[in-house]
Order: sequence, then structure tokens, then C-alpha cells
Amino acid sequence: MHPNLRSFLGLLRREKDLVSVDTEVDPYLELAEVHRRVIAQGGPAILFKRVKGSRYPVVTNLFGTAKRIELAFGPKPEQFVKELVSVAEALLPPQRSELWKHRSLVRDFLKLGTKTVSRGAVTEVIDSPGRLDELPVLTTWQEDGGPFLTLPLVYTENPLTKKHNLGIYRMQVYDRESAGLHWQIQKGGGFHYHAAEELNQPLPVTVFLGGPPALMISAIAPLPEDVPELVLASLLQGQKIKMVSSPTGGHRLVAEAEFALAGHAQPHERREEGPFGDHYGYYSLQHHYPVFHCDAIAHRHDAIYPATVVGKPRQEDFFIGDYLQSLLAPLFPLVMPGVRDLWSYGETGFHSLAAAVVRERYTREALVAGFRILGEGQLALTKFLVLTDTPLDLHDFPRVLEHVLARVLWERDFFIFSNTSMDTLDYTSGKVNEGSKAILMGLGEPVRELPREFRGELPNGFRRAEVFCGGCLVVEGPPYLDEPDLGARLAGSDVFAEWPLLILHDDAAVARSSSDFLWSTWTRFEPAGDIYAAETRVVRHHLAYQGPIVIDARKKPSLPDELIVRDDIAALVDRRWREYFPKGL
Repeated sequence: MHPNLRSFLGLLRREKDLVSVDTEVDPYLELAEVHRRVIAQGGPAILFKRVKGSRYPVVTNLFGTAKRIELAFGPKPEQFVKELVSVAEALLPPQRSELWKHRSLVRDFLKLGTKTVSRGAVTEVIDSPGRLDELPVLTTWQEDGGPFLTLPLVYTENPLTKKHNLGIYRMQVYDRESAGLHWQIQKGGGFHYHAAEELNQPLPVTVFLGGPPALMISAIAPLPEDVPELVLASLLQGQKIKMVSSPTGGHRLVAEAEFALAGHAQPHERREEGPFGDHYGYYSLQHHYPVFHCDAIAHRHDAIYPATVVGKPRQEDFFIGDYLQSLLAPLFPLVMPGVRDLWSYGETGFHSLAAAVVRERYTREALVAGFRILGEGQLALTKFLVLTDTPLDLHDFPRVLEHVLARVLWERDFFIFSNTSMDTLDYTSGKVNEGSKAILMGLGEPVRELPREFRGELPNGFRRAEVFCGGCLVVEGPPYLDEPDLGARLAGSDVFAEWPLLILHDDAAVARSSSDFLWSTWTRFEPAGDIYAAETRVVRHHLAYQGPIVIDARKKPSLPDELIVRDDIAALVDRRWREYFPKGL
């Protein structure tokens, strides 16, 4: 498809899916708010031609609609993955006729990987030493610890095996030559840094900005460790990724990138990073992370700086995540044979909630599949996993939840696992990287009729109740600090005995929107700390629950502040809107 960012922008112009902003825009808060409003309207990609304090233009919202993702990659990658899966299934055992039928795959395989070329646009200008403070780096939320690179393609190699990793890890710019490296748990770059630290040697790091759209998407993909992202990038692009030798030594550079920041991370060096307004819709807090030292910057003479803005879903990363799930979904049954379908919900930040259709060919096989999912790469960070053995459209969460609630036997099919790892950005446990997980299964035939209307009288202290779906009632209560144990009282009330699942919220109105319900529920509770049952017994060392089950999704003191646009920035963008878009979007 597109060999570089310029090619993609050219197509977006022809499709009238790119708008230029000619007036000067401040990278401190203003630009991000313009971006957020455009993406909320399903608007086009945005090229900011004049960014205060920098000579480089900024492009955002490249992948903020399903249409633009289709324009970036077309149908070929998904077709290739599906054919690859069918071949893998058909060629066991190998048959000459089947091999011949799929001979086109051989040609596609020859296009995978990288190739070295003699010249690349990224080396047109070499700035040595590199100046990070000359880049138009965005500050996207007012409580952020500083400006952040939000689309850095961070390339590292394992110092022992030389296998590479390409990932997007936010980078807080501290000064002209250093930036934070937000290597969370379960991230390949972090594993490489750990290996370098054990050798007590610096880790070479190259940060690409821009380049082929396929490169940007591949850096986000949740591939298993040691599966090369550059191979996925070449699959999406339909040709090998061109690489060029670096004039300053070190890693090869992506020839068609806009920028390449060459540097290193010293062993045993940490610096405070954050806060940062993150994709869960809250600030992630300050923690110590490794430091990138920039030695040189290679770039095109007319380089364009790509950026994104994250926050409460749905933002640009939501559309990228959904595309990657659709692309990779056919591979799940190959990697995890008991899993027929799998979907993580972007409205919850992806790691907070996933659902899967699994096989139940023998008793409790579904649970085996659940453990397999929770042991697979970044899926291991899933907080709450819903399982069924009935093929369903997993995108339709209300239907999935209804199906499971009609079948779950709480004493047998609900599991909470304490003292596990958890996504670094999820603060619901009050700790970093630590928390709990839950598996909820609804298998076989229904065991109950689900209530769909609440007619009872609310107990004292509860304000109102609204139905989210059959069997799930959202109950509004007082703030958490007024009555922290309200969840236990709710679970024990006879008024709600017929409801399998109760969600305790600060505002019951979230039940009216699936997106609001998903976000405000699954980003605000931790299974081991915030789930209650009418009764809990220990049977053969298993916790057997009796419904109703209550999830306390009220805001807790441990939860960081929600992302809210500062009033003066909102007023500024209101006032200048016609300056940005004199002809409208």
C-alpha cells in the first residue's frame, strides 16, 4: 500500500479526508483539544501547518475512523491472514494439491521482512547533537508532567539474541537531549532493557517518527514476544520495509520515516515520568522509568511530525485497536486451539474486559481455554474475562452479558484470582502492576429467566435503579467515602434477589449507553477488592458464590483524576474554531 506518510496523506487529500489548519496553534493543550473535537465528530485527519515554537508541521488523527484505516491498508492484509489460517488447517498433513491451490501465498511470503537500500529520505538532514526541544511535542492534558511524544516507534534489539522489538511507548521530553521511556510490564522493549542491565551495558535505542502507515500500526500490535513487528509491517504494506544504514552508526533506519532519533538508555538509570492523561480516561501517575538519551536526529528536510491524543474512549487508538483485533482474530484458534473467537473492548481500555467463545467438548474445557487466554502475551493483562461456548457477536456486549447471565451458576462458574499482575495504567487496586483477575462463564443451556424491569422499592440510601440489559441492574448509591461497604449491603438485600448482577454506580444513567456503561464500570473496579456476593462459602478450597453478585464501580480514592478539558482551553478553541476551519470540516 503506502510506502510512506506522504503517500497516505496524498490519498487522504484526494478523498477529502484531510484538512489543513493554516493559523498558528499552540502545542500546549490547544492543539490536542482541536484534535479531540474533530475526532468526536468523526472528522478528517488534521495537518497543522504552523505550530508555535517549531518549524515542523504536525499531523494527527491519521487513523481516527474505520474508513481511513481501510484507505491505509485495504482488504489485502485480512485476506492474507485468513488464507494463511486456512492453509495451516488444510496442510495437516501436507498435500500437493492443497499446496498448489495456495501458491499465491509463496509470492506474498517473499514480500515479508526488510531490505536494505542505498539511500533513504530520512537521512536528508542529520542534526548532531539532536535537539528534542526543537520538535513540536504536544502537551495534551493540563496535569501532564510535560510534553510527550505520543507516536514514537521505539526500536530496540535484544543484546543477546539480536531479535528486535518495535513498540509505541510514550516518551516524556525532559530537556533537549533526554526523554522518558515508558516501558510497562509485558513490553518487548522493556525486556531488552532488562537484558542489557544484566550485562551492565547501555541499550541502543532508535525512535522513528512517521514512515509507512503499516509501521505505525504494527508497533501497536499485541504480538507475542519475539514475533517481529517489521514482518507484520511488511504484510500490511504489501512489500518489504526499506531500511538504510545510519550515517551515525548503530541500528539501520527506516528509509521512509520522517524522523529517526538515535540514542541509548543507560543501565540502572531511572527518572520520574508522568503524570500523563492516558487512554483509560484518567491520569496515570508519576513513576520511575528508564531514560532515553538522544545522540542525533536524522530527518527529511521537510519532515512532518505525527502525533496522537489519548483520553476517554473513543479516541484514535480505539479504531486502531479494533482493526488489529479484526486482523489478528483468525489466528487465535491456531495459537489457542480451544478459543474460537475473542474480543477485547476498547471502551474499557482493552485490557479491562474481554469476551471469548470457547470450546466445551468435555467438562470444564472452557476454563482451560480461559487460562490459555490469560497466559498469552498482552492478553495476560486482561482484568475480567467472559466466556461462553455459544457462537455470538462479541461486539454486542449487552447481548453477550445477557447470554452469560442466563447460564452462569455463580457457585461453580465465577472465579476471582487475587495477587496477580495487572496493567500498569489500571489503578483500581491502589497499587501499580498488581491486582486481580476474574473469569465469568456462562455455558450450555439457560438456567434462569432474566428480569428486564425493576419494580421494587429501593432500600434506604439508594437513589435509583436502571436496567442495562436483561439480568443486569445499575443501582445508584452515595459516594464511596460515605459508605465504603455499601456493596455488601446491596448484595444482601432481598429486593434484588432475582437479579444475577448488580452494578453499584455514582450515576445510574450510565445504563442508557453501552459505551458509557463499559467505560465507567470496568475502569473503576478491581475484582478482588470491589466484588460482593449475597453469600460466599468455601467448597473444596473453591470460593462458591451465591448471587446476586455486586460490582462496586463507584469512584474510589485510589483512582486518579478523570481527564477533563480545562475551561480556558475549551473557551479558546470555541473562540478560534472558525480560524482553524474557515470552510468547516
